[in-house]
Amino acid sequence: MKREHTKEGFTLLEILIAVAIIGLLAGLGIPSYLRATRQTRSKIFLNELRIANSAFSQFMFDNSTYPEEKNPAEMPTGMSDYLSNFEWSGKTAIGGYWDWDYDQYGVTAAISVYQPTISSEEMAKIDASIDDGILDSGRFRARSGGYMYVIEEHKE
Repeated sequence: MKREHTKEGFTLLEILIAVAIIGLLAGLGIPSYLRATRQTRSKIFLNELRIANSAFSQFMFDNSTYPEEKNPAEMPTGMSDYLSNFEWSGKTAIGGYWDWDYDQYGVTAAISVYQPTISSEEMAKIDASIDDGILDSGRFRARSGGYMYVIEEHKE
């Protein structure tokens, strides 16, 4: 009795070619995906920074002073109404925690991110989009343990 062989399934070579093609496509797509993720994270952070800046500026306008200094992730006294739709105590889009700096780090008022998880190169790109791109100077700058956006410098 003679058996007829019918082709069922794929050969090993066909499977290897398919895996190679999928790997090549993934290798091309992953860097673009990571770049888009970084850009989105930065834009979310910048938007949140803009919202917080507006809230603290409005508080100053209404009260003729800024809130007192608080620890990272602690809502500054009196700011809960101004930041009602803002997750102040949670992590920021770039990692780390929001921090209110009043009369700290040589400035009168600043919104900080304490211990962000992104690289200093990414922080410099964020700085370049809102300031001078130099993390040692300008409105957006490095501070101990993080970065701050200066709302008001010390008056001389």
